[in-house]
Amino acid sequence: MKLRIAILPGDGIGPEIMKQGVAVMDAIAAKCGHEFVYEEALVGACAIEAVGDPYPEATHDACMRADAVLFAAVGDLKYDNDPTLKVRPETGLLAMRKKLGLYANVRPVATFDCLLHKSPLKEELLRGADFVVIRELTGGMYFGEKYQDNDKAYDTNIYTRPEIERILKVAFEMAMTRRRHLTVVDKANVLASSRLWRQVAKEMESQYPEVKTDYMFIDNASMRVLTEPRFFDVIVTENTFGDILTDETSCITGSMGLQPSSSLGEHTPLFEPVHGSWPQAAGQNLANPLAQILSAAMLLEHFGLEREGRIVRDAVNASLDAHVRTPEIQVEGSPQYGTAEVGQWIVNYIKN
Repeated sequence: MKLRIAILPGDGIGPEIMKQGVAVMDAIAAKCGHEFVYEEALVGACAIEAVGDPYPEATHDACMRADAVLFAAVGDLKYDNDPTLKVRPETGLLAMRKKLGLYANVRPVATFDCLLHKSPLKEELLRGADFVVIRELTGGMYFGEKYQDNDKAYDTNIYTRPEIERILKVAFEMAMTRRRHLTVVDKANVLASSRLWRQVAKEMESQYPEVKTDYMFIDNASMRVLTEPRFFDVIVTENTFGDILTDETSCITGSMGLQPSSSLGEHTPLFEPVHGSWPQAAGQNLANPLAQILSAAMLLEHFGLEREGRIVRDAVNASLDAHVRTPEIQVEGSPQYGTAEVGQWIVNYIKN
């Protein structure tokens, strides 16, 4: 198979982890007889510095030409520490999602037995947890009408029926491929937007009678993903709730450096780790590349390359079992490995 892939390393640790993700893709191409053609483009703070735009038109054109986008992270302390700036790296991320129509963010959450001790949660709660969070990505407060002056500010949490229907369709269909259990997370006891979400979900239930559908307020869901993670199969929720909830799930895996994701919608699909750019660690060979590498596995699987995705996942599991890990998940007393060393070990495993 030949795939054209837009490569967006972004900021901070992004270029380091992206280098490992691409190396793994190249190893798969060589092993399995595929051709992956890359086009690298700017996004985030580096794009602002270069051309004054966090998501330049040239980058959008590259994404639209591609079959898939492999993205790393955006963000820089320069912008984080000045709330008065009108243009910031994250603006580019939102623009990319909107212009590519990436309305469905899919984040799998699963445990690694060898890393259960790294979670702050009890192992007996975690073992066997395996669920997917589907976050609506192009609506809600992040994109609604905004206002700010010295005395007042607001963000409008607006959703339309078509936006809700299309993300729920993704969630119901995902549940059909798994254990047929869907949890709709909202705040329908307070928010009008959530009441519309719940109304539409209840209307759609009859289209998927095989799926057990339940409803949970976001405050309850935030507690239960940590106290009863094995209860969940597929969770679907709106943009802001999903952003918070999916970061919380890093307590289950033991590190945000282990969580990949995909963003799907109207145009080119995008694959990215869920963590940020960690600018403090940039260039220090400290960042965990596994979420980026697992995002590459999700890319392969999206195009039906299930065997290739499994090869990557097996290599990642083997690296963890062999204690070839970056510092935040390393076993005490084991050798220290950096970003590049972990990536190279996985590439060698795939080749051999």
